[in-house]
Amino acid sequence: MKRWPWGAVLWPVLLILCLWPGILPALLRPLGLGELAPFDPPLWRLTLTHLGLVGLASLVVVGLGLPLAVAVTRPGWDAPRQLTETLLGLGQTVPTFAVLALAVPALGFGWAPTLLGLVLYGLVPVVSNAILGLQATERHILDAARGMGMSSAQRLWRVELPLARPIILAGLRTSTVYNVGTATVGAALGAGGLGEPIINGLSQQNTALVLTGALLSALLALTLDAWLALLGGRDRALG
Repeated sequence: MKRWPWGAVLWPVLLILCLWPGILPALLRPLGLGELAPFDPPLWRLTLTHLGLVGLASLVVVGLGLPLAVAVTRPGWDAPRQLTETLLGLGQTVPTFAVLALAVPALGFGWAPTLLGLVLYGLVPVVSNAILGLQATERHILDAARGMGMSSAQRLWRVELPLARPIILAGLRTSTVYNVGTATVGAALGAGGLGEPIINGLSQQNTALVLTGALLSALLALTLDAWLALLGGRDRALG
């Protein structure tokens, strides 16, 4: 029985409702967490800025990570693959804010250091899952493809990548959701986005502002995750 992808509809609807002028202040006012003055820029623009940061970072991550995973999973590339996996593991141990702070002297404030941080952290799950998925292709399938006269490039595009697609998409989902949260830190560097209400709320000791940014970030992350899961489900159905 096919499950209805309710999350792909529910989360974006809730996100749009919270972005509608007056809705979120009316919901938070009874909690007595602080006043919510009109936002400048408005919340919908902050959300689009946040989405732009995450979307651009995801495109760069896929453009860099997938070719890297393909390269290190070719026969005879065991040492580079092990080195790549080690570097990826070490990359997860470096605090996000440290990477962003180190990037500021070289790249200045704004989108550039934020994108660098998002790309570096987003590469980890994408490359790791792509390596895992490509290595999971059973040997007899590759032997059958080779016996049919397929070249190495044809085996990659017509056999390995299609079979690895669900695992690669799972890595992309993890990367995207993680970067929605990481991008909030970029507001401290002038990148804008949904981190602005959080930072302003912390500086003003206004919990309502902090909750606004956190709630919208969570709904955006759930929306993107549900849409990517829907894409993965469609791929399995087509397969």
